[in-house]
Amino acid sequence: QVYLAESGGGLVPAGGSLKLSCRAHGMILSVFNSNDMAWYRQAPGQQRELVASSMLGGRRTNYADSVKGRFTISRDNTRRSVNLQMNGLIPEDTAVYYCGTHYSGKELWGPGTQVTVSS
Repeated sequence: QVYLAESGGGLVPAGGSLKLSCRAHGMILSVFNSNDMAWYRQAPGQQRELVASSMLGGRRTNYADSVKGRFTISRDNTRRSVNLQMNGLIPEDTAVYYCGTHYSGKELWGPGTQVTVSS
């Protein structure tokens, strides 16, 4: 069974940092290496939005304008994991963060991890 599992969320004061991790369990290494991996977030009452993506095995990254310069996406292909280092957190970053990819022609999502930034 292939599934994604996020970890690392929590409560942090404004200006603080968190590192989220997502591991792709049961995914063949060659598949993981070729898959685009992304972090999304969804705040209450809002649509899920793309935060950052890692493409071409990590050689290309993309960020939402709202997190550029503060967040960094990275991947450890040998561990089948993708990380999101979040610095300079602001209350507007409060949301459930999801890891996502495609597998067997379908979207694959983790259950999400809550990030709460206090003002």
